[in-house]
Amino acid sequence: MASLHEVARRANVSIATVSRVLNKSDKVLPQTRAAVEQALRELNYHPNRVARRLRMKAGRTQLVGLIIPDFQNPFYAEIARGVEDVAYANDYALLLCNSDENPAKERFYLNVLCAEAVDGIVLPPFDERNVEVNDVIKSGIPVVCVDRSLAKVPTDLVEVDNYRGAFEAVTHLIEKGHRRIGLIEGRPHISTNRERRRGYLDAHVAAGLTAPDDLMRAGDLRMESGRAVTAELITLPNPPTALFVGNNLMAVGALAALRQHGRRVPQDVAVVGFDDLPWAEALDPPLTTVRQPAYDVGRQAMELLLKRIAEPDRPPVTVRLMPQLVVRRSS
Repeated sequence: MASLHEVARRANVSIATVSRVLNKSDKVLPQTRAAVEQALRELNYHPNRVARRLRMKAGRTQLVGLIIPDFQNPFYAEIARGVEDVAYANDYALLLCNSDENPAKERFYLNVLCAEAVDGIVLPPFDERNVEVNDVIKSGIPVVCVDRSLAKVPTDLVEVDNYRGAFEAVTHLIEKGHRRIGLIEGRPHISTNRERRRGYLDAHVAAGLTAPDDLMRAGDLRMESGRAVTAELITLPNPPTALFVGNNLMAVGALAALRQHGRRVPQDVAVVGFDDLPWAEALDPPLTTVRQPAYDVGRQAMELLLKRIAEPDRPPVTVRLMPQLVVRRSS
């Protein structure tokens, strides 16, 4: 039997579009609908109606999707735990996907979730101008964003006050006497990283200082990029005496690079990360970091998604949770 993937390829459309045609959606152009229907006939595609009916409950599938950027990041693992706990408590099954910070994989999983007719999706979008996510929202599938926002399409959003967390972290380093504070941020087109950068800059302004332009670098949120960028910064002619690192995995990479290059922490270079780690206290030295209530982010996101499913036309809301600076020996 032909699959949805084969039908989509034959009609040169996305899986989500095939799903909308099968579900008699009015959000498909006539010529596109005709191409899909022709592909369905040519491939003799027959959806499993029995399985679909068994999954339906009051017009719903009782399935929700969660796309996270990195399974290896404990921050997103905690978000997933919060989403799943609330979903299970409300008789929903969770389809968990890992985009691997890859827009093509995110697009693929969005198509799969649409094809599965999920009742809603929770995700941190790869890009704040993400066209694929915008299309899903326009198709009528409820979406709640976590950690990262979309620029042009209003959605329910659960995030942490990233500006406040960064401001407090950099202020802490300034109060320790540091004036050459390096910034290792994530991808700049993510709302989360933009707010952390703003907090970094404003902490300098509040202290009557100018942030050092030559010490600002972007990584890709992975450990190896933290290692590489740190190695680059500490070999400058006038290197930083402290680093503010924009996420937990890059902070671990930064510590590894400092150790590899014979720099003592915090005597030679102080380090403050963003996102706590379950093993942060076991690092040498224990890592000073901005702790985010990741489980609560996931829990509240799923609660908002349930409300959105029940009330599709209610105005979108933003929930902003407070971070906590946890001072340990790395600073």
